[in-house]
Amino acid sequence: MKKTRIFILIIIAIIICTLLYTTSKRWETSPEEKIIVAASIMPQKEFIEAVGGDKVKVIVMVPPGADPHTYEPQPSQLKELSKAKIYFQIGSGIEFEKTWMEKLKELNPNMKIINCSENIKLMKEDPHVWTSPRNAIIIVENICKALTEEDPNNKGYYNENMEKYVSRLEKLDGEFNQTLTEKQNKKILVYHPAWAYLCRDYKLEQITIEKEGKEPSPQTLAKIIQEAKKDNIKIIIVSPQSNKQSVQAIADEIDAKIVTIDPLAENYIENMEKMLQILKGI
Repeated sequence: MKKTRIFILIIIAIIICTLLYTTSKRWETSPEEKIIVAASIMPQKEFIEAVGGDKVKVIVMVPPGADPHTYEPQPSQLKELSKAKIYFQIGSGIEFEKTWMEKLKELNPNMKIINCSENIKLMKEDPHVWTSPRNAIIIVENICKALTEEDPNNKGYYNENMEKYVSRLEKLDGEFNQTLTEKQNKKILVYHPAWAYLCRDYKLEQITIEKEGKEPSPQTLAKIIQEAKKDNIKIIIVSPQSNKQSVQAIADEIDAKIVTIDPLAENYIENMEKMLQILKGI
């Protein structure tokens, strides 16, 4: 009888241990556990979340409203970055990455660095590689490849998400192409030279007010006004960080409307649809 009781207790103990182990393993692989990844700018956040869905947590180093030319990451951001498995580098020469990338690598040497601009033909004069939907498609494909390599068990999930988002980008590309090929006036006047890739892909010409971060001289300003009048330009495209004073002076001279759009906005597709509406008015 005593042996039977001991045997039953052993069986119960084995069952309890098994249940505890199973529960702990289930907790370790919980669907709520996310891959922590980092990126430089806000548009990447939409790209990464579109592919990674609920399986990723994205840390953005340059927050909304900040200037990637001058921004310095906060201690709280650097602490979060130390947990990241992947850093999605734009890789097109933005000032933040030129200044900080090596330091960020030193902070987290085990973090994989993924160049989002791989397979894109870069333009030295403009790091805003993401401002063309065609480039955005390549960036999203690079992100999907990296997430799949990091988490191969969810390859199907990432690929399906990528295909859905890329189809939206392809639709956007088609709309840009159709709208702009019909335009007679191919010149756009912008304050900051952030749209060279968009112009390259849709055969536009970008006239810039600011060059290399410097305000135009009176002579340059006069030349811009003369060219804008000659080409009958009636819209000036600015970013939220633009110097409105010099822009307003040009607008008054050529009787143009000033429109604001942020190339660093997080809601990428919505933002680019806004840009398309602006270009319809040129």
